[in-house]
Amino acid sequence: MSYSPKSWVECELKDVFDIVTGKTPSKKHPEYFGGNIPFVKPGDLDKEIFISSSEDSLTEIGFNNAPFLPKNTILISCIGNLGKKAILSCDGSCNQQINAILPNKYISPKYVYYYIDKIKHWMNTNSSATTVTILNKNTFSQAPFLLPSLNEQKRIVEKIEKEFENIDKGIEYLSRTKEQIKQYRQSVLKSAYTNHNKYIKIEDLCEVVRGGSPRPAGDTRFYNGNIPFLKVADLTKNNEKYINDYTYTIKEAGLKKTRLVQKNTLLISNSGATLGIPKICTFTTTFNDGIAAFLKLDEESLSFHYYYWLSKTTELRNINQGAAQPNLNTNLLKIQKIPDVSKEKQKQIVQEIEKRFKIADEIEKIVDDNLEKAKQLKQSILKKAFEGRLVPQDPTDEPASKLLERIKQERKINDRK
Repeated sequence: MSYSPKSWVECELKDVFDIVTGKTPSKKHPEYFGGNIPFVKPGDLDKEIFISSSEDSLTEIGFNNAPFLPKNTILISCIGNLGKKAILSCDGSCNQQINAILPNKYISPKYVYYYIDKIKHWMNTNSSATTVTILNKNTFSQAPFLLPSLNEQKRIVEKIEKEFENIDKGIEYLSRTKEQIKQYRQSVLKSAYTNHNKYIKIEDLCEVVRGGSPRPAGDTRFYNGNIPFLKVADLTKNNEKYINDYTYTIKEAGLKKTRLVQKNTLLISNSGATLGIPKICTFTTTFNDGIAAFLKLDEESLSFHYYYWLSKTTELRNINQGAAQPNLNTNLLKIQKIPDVSKEKQKQIVQEIEKRFKIADEIEKIVDDNLEKAKQLKQSILKKAFEGRLVPQDPTDEPASKLLERIKQERKINDRK
């Protein structure tokens, strides 16, 4: 354990709390579900401190067949992403992927909520190594717990929240700045490609083709060879101009079922929520049907065309073709109009865009660095809080040792009932 004041007690969660693991009522009874009682899963956690509703809910009869968790129960994910948390603001229940710390009148729920961050590393270190990370109730109950007096718990929570409020104001300002930078880039692109005297359709400049995917997907007759095979995720994984690597490959047998293009080809994602992302590919590759390619473009014009399509991303995503899955067919790409300007003018436009983008990138890096510092500052505040260095100790507070003894005595009495 790290440093803590002499007036605090170092113990384990099980010494102070009753802990239960959630359970899902039988799905054979649809009448159990769809009521107004929260039935919390890990996906509901880490959104707000207090939780009063969830994606799934129980009826009264369903609640009678699930673990009863009273108001102020602290919920902690125990499978997968360990340590996600929330406090129930009303009676509810949870599934088996959550360990629940039942409330104790001598312990501030918010103190425990913030304390969970301190033991996340311990939770991961002591979890079971299976296909997913699991921390069962027995192990979780042995997690270290630092117990100060109730009054000091309240002072710690008050100070944490005051400090966090100030940090959150800064984070909000930085987040707005990031959004403004994003809007600035779009305005730069829009300005670059509007108000020209002459425009020309893309189909009059190049051939627009769509990729293909060997079927069935993953078939070893076609996949895992030495020929690069791009998917949408390869284009959309970052904001870079060029794509320099790949994740998937195919064999010679798969070439007849896809399309091969040479290096320095402009590609664009044309399906799914991330459609409209262009990339200049720096190697010879094949690609699936979620990607389109612009063939026979002059290499000197690639950057000009790249930024043009980047300026069109939002517009392309807003085209409603009446399909559940957003999709851009090649006909829609072909009829888009690009300024018909000289090579020299293209270079000037690209240079101006990149000059302005460089400034935006530098500002964004400063913003991102400060956002990271804000997160680290929160962790620093929590560290001080649970080392007894965030608020002064009050010598008139009841010693935590007496508090722990009273908790144990009351739990013994309750166990006998």
